[in-house]
Amino acid sequence: MQAFEMSLLFDYYGNMLTEKQREYLDMRYNQDMSLSEIADSQGVSRQAVFDLLSRTEALLHRMEENIGYIQRDIQVRNACRNIEKMAQELQQHPDLTVANAAKAILAAAHTLEE
Repeated sequence: MQAFEMSLLFDYYGNMLTEKQREYLDMRYNQDMSLSEIADSQGVSRQAVFDLLSRTEALLHRMEENIGYIQRDIQVRNACRNIEKMAQELQQHPDLTVANAAKAILAAAHTLEE
């Protein structure tokens, strides 16, 4: 499992996890600690860390499959980029009404991205 993918899932769904799950994921993916380092710091076996992380990673994937925050965010960002591209082209339109509308569309698209 890629660290970037897990960090992204953790960013979106981390508040839905238990404190222990959040702590272990943070150590593994944000602090880049090995399973042995986590086990030592928590006073548990390496297998216990592996099991907890495996279950938590699977849970995060199920959350994304069921809720879809990340996929939705990607769709919104892509749509905003397309809107911005088209509005930038329309800003060059000789009709000032069209050009001003394009500016308003660009501002709205930027607001959505934030």
